[in-house]
Amino acid sequence: MKRKKAFSADNQQERSKRQFLKGYVVGLVDGEGTFHVAFPRRKDLLMGISVIPEFHVSQSYRSKNVLELLKTIFGCGYIKANHLSSKDNTYIYVVRDRNDLLTKIIPYFEVNQLLTTKRNDFKIFAKVVRMMEKGLHLDSKGIIEIVKIAYKMNAEGKRRKIKIEKIINALKSSETIR
Repeated sequence: MKRKKAFSADNQQERSKRQFLKGYVVGLVDGEGTFHVAFPRRKDLLMGISVIPEFHVSQSYRSKNVLELLKTIFGCGYIKANHLSSKDNTYIYVVRDRNDLLTKIIPYFEVNQLLTTKRNDFKIFAKVVRMMEKGLHLDSKGIIEIVKIAYKMNAEGKRRKIKIEKIINALKSSETIR
């Protein structure tokens, strides 16, 4: 009889630990995470740009262990220095692999929902990644749709170097973006 109670208590502690970690991850990502879709110029591609969805979380070098925890929890991604050529000592945990985004990151945050306005960015991000999975990023019409959707994320793209109009105009005329 004692064994059964001890076993039950162990299970309860393990469940509590898992619940705590889920809440911790959601809070960390709400505060320090980003769901982002980049559109770097690529002269070797037909449309002149690439579509790169990315999930990342940043931390001070002193808390790099938290990024290692995320990497362990998700079972994917990598950790790197955020700015190699500056005095910024932050690190980022990055997931770019589309399969990992589709099978690990997106399902996690669909079940364990974010609480801030970042939830909307996540929903848009998930939509873009799923559009890419369908191959919509492979022609100008699909990229234009993806760009329009992605530019609704992260304060409507205010910090983006390439403005949405320039991308859409170039794609509509099938020109390479410069």
